[in-house]
Amino acid sequence: MLLSFGKTKSIVGLDIGSSSVKAVECTVKGRNVELSKVGVATLPAEAVVQGAFLNSGAITEAIQEAIETADIKTKNVATAVSGHSVIVKKISLPAMSRDELEESIRWEAEQYIPFDINEVNLDFQIMEGTDVEGQMDVLLVAAKKDLIDDYVHVITDAGLQPAVIDVAAFAVENAFFANYDSEPDEVVALVNIGSQVVNINIVAGGSPAFTRDISTGGSVYTEEIQKALSVSWEEAERIKIGGTGPEESQDVVPQEVEDAMRSVTDTVLGEISRSLDFFAATAAESRISRVVMSGGGAKVSGLEAAFQGKTNLPVERFNPLARVTPSSKLDEQFLEDTGPALAVSLGLALRRMDD
Repeated sequence: MLLSFGKTKSIVGLDIGSSSVKAVECTVKGRNVELSKVGVATLPAEAVVQGAFLNSGAITEAIQEAIETADIKTKNVATAVSGHSVIVKKISLPAMSRDELEESIRWEAEQYIPFDINEVNLDFQIMEGTDVEGQMDVLLVAAKKDLIDDYVHVITDAGLQPAVIDVAAFAVENAFFANYDSEPDEVVALVNIGSQVVNINIVAGGSPAFTRDISTGGSVYTEEIQKALSVSWEEAERIKIGGTGPEESQDVVPQEVEDAMRSVTDTVLGEISRSLDFFAATAAESRISRVVMSGGGAKVSGLEAAFQGKTNLPVERFNPLARVTPSSKLDEQFLEDTGPALAVSLGLALRRMDD
């Protein structure tokens, strides 16, 4: 968690992506978690570009639409940031108390943060256990203040109250552990493929071991299909996930689609694989056992098989309802179509349930 604006019992997970806004609310019934409300609103092209808010008015309207569509009454929201303005790094420091670390964290962080320390919000988490006596591992998180301000402004302009600002990769991790079992020594690569950013979070022993955001994503497929076939953005989106498009596009040549898709898949998977290889090289004792893909880009036709072929790792698509029960009021087909894209918003909605 990067920022908390005070305790709250009920919270909405609000994922402000590059192509859409997702709003999720959950309820707890005993040991069971119910996905009670879901709202999705599309953002106009270039409203958000590589994390920068270029059309705040449109983003605010999309937030309001997602909230109203889901009939959400709760005003407190948790949202998540990602991209080049967010730094996540695991560092090793001499063992000290939390109070001592709070006093020295800004000085320690200056060595690792490529921004002016006065221009960022800082947070940290002391990791469990370390192999070196007298040392401790600390997960350091920094986000530029102007990025945080952008999120706070659109949320408050939408009539909502920002309660938590988290990191997208950690929200996906939270959604993963709510739905899947993981062995104590298992290493899982969580790869969230958004429209313009891919969040990678390699989790070892239940904690983040490596986190990186890559500036690529599902929109690259759409752009290439548009160029290759001279079709609209909406039609390219349908083709991207295996649709055939409207009647007037029945003359689309499958080979042209395949060539455009393969080219982008090679590029996207190349970027992701380099990050996985970097982790493997720097953590030789930790071998990735499986990859779990989420995000709207996870629905790209053939991506799962291509990913598995490139990495030789078991690859599966994230199911946000593996253990979370959907409300009977939610449309099953809508949830099936939207499922993988709900990882961040679901993780955010669950983020505060123990608070």
